[in-house]
Amino acid sequence: MYHSVSDCPEDPFNVTVSPARLDRQLAWLTGRGLRGVSMRELLAARARGEERGLVGLTFDDGYADFRTVALPVLRRWHSGATVFPVVGRLGAENDWEESGPRKRLLDADDIRHLVAEGVEIASHGLTHIDLTRAPDDVLHAEVRDSRALLARITGCEIEGFCYPYGMFDARVSAAVHSAGYRYACAIAPGPGNAGDLALPRIHIGQADTAVRLETKRRLARAWGRALETS
Repeated sequence: MYHSVSDCPEDPFNVTVSPARLDRQLAWLTGRGLRGVSMRELLAARARGEERGLVGLTFDDGYADFRTVALPVLRRWHSGATVFPVVGRLGAENDWEESGPRKRLLDADDIRHLVAEGVEIASHGLTHIDLTRAPDDVLHAEVRDSRALLARITGCEIEGFCYPYGMFDARVSAAVHSAGYRYACAIAPGPGNAGDLALPRIHIGQADTAVRLETKRRLARAWGRALETS
């Protein structure tokens, strides 16, 4: 689970990875016979029993630096990824954060460019709110309208959803299911809740050197963060 990729010294929420650090992290993956792919590719490979050696790479919020900074690094390492833009904030900034640096978000043209480059685009809702606190009408708008809008922009079926802040409950998961999504990404749903509508992920930040990455890799199954828990 990544967010922004840039040289940003102010990062109170630990959501920024420098391009140099991302480059080293992808080199680490490659050195262990692993390859980063989109969630769509990972789940399709799992359905064929061919997921070994693949790691899903996700980028939450849809920061504009994905196109300009992260994508060239990913291409250098032959890696794919899934980007979850906040579709109601396209071309704006991450104004759901009360503090911290303001960063520009992808706009519709950026998203179309990424699709042409083979990047999977999936939904992160309309406005990045905690859906567990949203009334039913707002919940369904966030889930359904974001999918429909992204489908119009991309010309593609939108298969995935990412819960803002990783927050979900049975009501939110049911809304995602009824909206037609194939999968949804959480953060740490726990073994009892993990599944294709609550896929676990591991947060990756600037501090994740090779030693930390190896530790996280070894702990993935113990933490319930490996795809097999789905």
